[in-house]
Amino acid sequence: MQFSIITINYNNKIGLENTISSVKSQSFTNFEHVIIDGNSTDGSKDVIESHIASFGYYISEPDTGVYNAMNKGIRASKGTYLLFLNSGDTLISRSVLEEVSEKINNNLDIYYGNLVYKSNQEDKTHTFPKELTFSFFYKKSLPHPATFIKKSLFDTVFYYNENFKIISDWEFFICAICKFNATYEYLNMVISNFQTDGLSNSIENLEQINNERTISVKANFPLFISDYNELSEAKNTLASKRFKMLHSLEHSKIARKLNTIWLRFICKLVKTKS
Repeated sequence: MQFSIITINYNNKIGLENTISSVKSQSFTNFEHVIIDGNSTDGSKDVIESHIASFGYYISEPDTGVYNAMNKGIRASKGTYLLFLNSGDTLISRSVLEEVSEKINNNLDIYYGNLVYKSNQEDKTHTFPKELTFSFFYKKSLPHPATFIKKSLFDTVFYYNENFKIISDWEFFICAICKFNATYEYLNMVISNFQTDGLSNSIENLEQINNERTISVKANFPLFISDYNELSEAKNTLASKRFKMLHSLEHSKIARKLNTIWLRFICKLVKTKS
């Protein structure tokens, strides 16, 4: 079996229904769909029961968090490559798994593509680089709903750290690529739609994200911790300087007047050239 699509869910009945429908509509058939439900009480179990014939595996029982559920999904899966498509997330098209299957040759550890971030304001397509570096992971991570991970890689690296609440998938990726030299390939295509209402996308969780990342870097990359802290301080200093500059421009009459004169000059210059 080539793919295992793993969906974790807790009290997200509508999102679960959307995800299941997206997976069931695929033209490609060499995959299983694994559902890990955290003993939902909102009717999610009824959704699971109504689609039960289409699952390779499902379970509904209490868990200790997102990563405990994801680890259950890994252990239950039979596919060579795993894709985490959590409740609410959907595949971009009916043919996307078929298209991906034609690009994967089973030789590499990770294949990743792009995804659409869906929100109430607007949808944005996020693309990712062909080359992955430590500095990339300092700022970002790979998108789990658009990344196919060879199941055996979890045995080589580690399973998701259940002590963390938010950053365990980030920790897995940075260690797999930068510490264990996992092989990878960028698929220049959109894989899925990602709902931006998760823990890692809430501004209220930024402090916890930074704290968890610092703990992880200290544990896995102790020689990098000074550089990591310097980058963090530099980033915060730069943001502070930019804020002070904007603040001074906003509250200084002279600065506003000079800025107005400069803009008028630019407009006249553009008109003259046209």
